[in-house]
Amino acid sequence: MDRRELLKQVAFIMGGAISAPAIVGVLSGCSPKHDAKSQLTWKPQFLNEAQAAVVTAVANIIIPRTNTPGASDVGVPAFIDIMLKDVYPAEDQQRFLSGLQEMDSDASKAKGKSFLELDAKDQEQLVRRLHDSAVDAEREARATSKPDLKRPFVLMTKELTMLGYFTSQAGATEVLQYSAVPGAFHGCVPIKEAGNGKTWATDMSMEF
Repeated sequence: MDRRELLKQVAFIMGGAISAPAIVGVLSGCSPKHDAKSQLTWKPQFLNEAQAAVVTAVANIIIPRTNTPGASDVGVPAFIDIMLKDVYPAEDQQRFLSGLQEMDSDASKAKGKSFLELDAKDQEQLVRRLHDSAVDAEREARATSKPDLKRPFVLMTKELTMLGYFTSQAGATEVLQYSAVPGAFHGCVPIKEAGNGKTWATDMSMEF
């Protein structure tokens, strides 16, 4: 998938815009680096190991493994780590880390456990609550003024997860329908030859 077209699709998912550092990173060629062993052996360069584990869990909530690979399967957590290290300015890095810590504190206040100690259902509920609240706040900002896209941790992670996932081979070819550009036009084909119901990259929403 052309990277500029990818940015348009992810902007649609994110409600209309992508943050500047994410655009710079993707257009400069950043994409997940993954092989069969990378999920076990990658070492974070920006995050510490505990933070990397939280980011991995959140990325897998956003894009879980189903009949197609999940976020970790294609190297998204390592992509997020290197984007934060190499592309994002210090202000954004600190907002990401502060938000991660706040989410862990929320888990402790609500359940008496750290985020990673919660069961999968409680983790997903917490992430969804933070996500929906952040989406509502951004929509409200869009309705009154041009938002500055100083997104909180959960939306920064969602944005980077989507970009990392759909710049991976699996994300571009196994999850979204994908056709090399240029490609042939076929006006009338059986449904089994038209994606069997797979979502097109343009048919997205803010939901995850």
